[in-house]
Amino acid sequence: MAMSHILITGGAGYIGSMLSGTLLHHGYRVTVIDDLLFGGDSLMGYMMHPNFRFLKANVCDPVAIRPAFKDVDAVVHLAAIVGFPACQQVGHQVAWQFNVDGTKNVFGLAEEHGVQRMVFSSTYSNYGIAPDGEAVTEESPLNPQSLYAETKIASEQFLRERGAVSRCAPIIFRFATLFGLSPRTRFDLIINQFTLEAIEKRKLIIYQKNYNRSFVYIRDVVRAVMLVLEVDESKVRNQIFNVGSNAGNYSKEEIIRLVQKYVPGLEILYKDLTFGGDMRDIRVSFDKITSQLGYTTKYTVEDGIRELAEAIQSGLLSDPNGERHRNAKFIVQ
Repeated sequence: MAMSHILITGGAGYIGSMLSGTLLHHGYRVTVIDDLLFGGDSLMGYMMHPNFRFLKANVCDPVAIRPAFKDVDAVVHLAAIVGFPACQQVGHQVAWQFNVDGTKNVFGLAEEHGVQRMVFSSTYSNYGIAPDGEAVTEESPLNPQSLYAETKIASEQFLRERGAVSRCAPIIFRFATLFGLSPRTRFDLIINQFTLEAIEKRKLIIYQKNYNRSFVYIRDVVRAVMLVLEVDESKVRNQIFNVGSNAGNYSKEEIIRLVQKYVPGLEILYKDLTFGGDMRDIRVSFDKITSQLGYTTKYTVEDGIRELAEAIQSGLLSDPNGERHRNAKFIVQ
């Protein structure tokens, strides 16, 4: 296995906690750095695994995180203040420090320790609003509508400049909006949020119902990360990939119709309120990752809604309210 030891920043989070378990299952050694802003319950099942180690630290502190880079082959950099509401909440200085300066710290230490490649978690929010209605590609102009997207674009620019000359190969993933269950399921994401609120309240209030978004199941995101850890470096070095599928482009109205299949009698209220902030209305092309890496998704939006509905209605998802309320200030539709 060419990449045998993987360092995950933000490894206790939504993506990182599932990625950690998947890597361990496939025989990798895994080190996680996380500041545990939302706790560490998502990692408890891995603590006794012989190939797992954990460091509580903040990526803004290069001295604190340096020990985690020993003998690491690849880094998956997920640590960030995620989303428009969260970045607005903490303000420009803090968001920039954590998302941009933190990325520079992580990449600098990766270079210093001879790490072979670094996967960077970015977002299709960078595209903003597509003026011509055509599906955006990795070559489309960037039109950020939020501070969050601005920090991700700045980080991408830094990595691509360094990647042109660095021995550490950066790979940039612009994820579609995620959905589905993980060891730390988030309910500030549209599909997860809509499904939970539909079951709890039997009513949804929807803004900008015709706005288009792109969605990808969390297990498909983990599969994409695994793929670029294993393919030849020449195929991925300094490359940007949209991660998702063309079939994952939906309007909010279409998402609601799918939710209604699993929540009978759901009342829908539509409002045309316009608010400042993340006003994405785009479709995304995922042709590049399919043609260059052979990547295809396995799961549909309906698969995710069905999974969430069953987990909530059965009681298997034991405390959705606690997690949702803890993140409530960051929720946006």
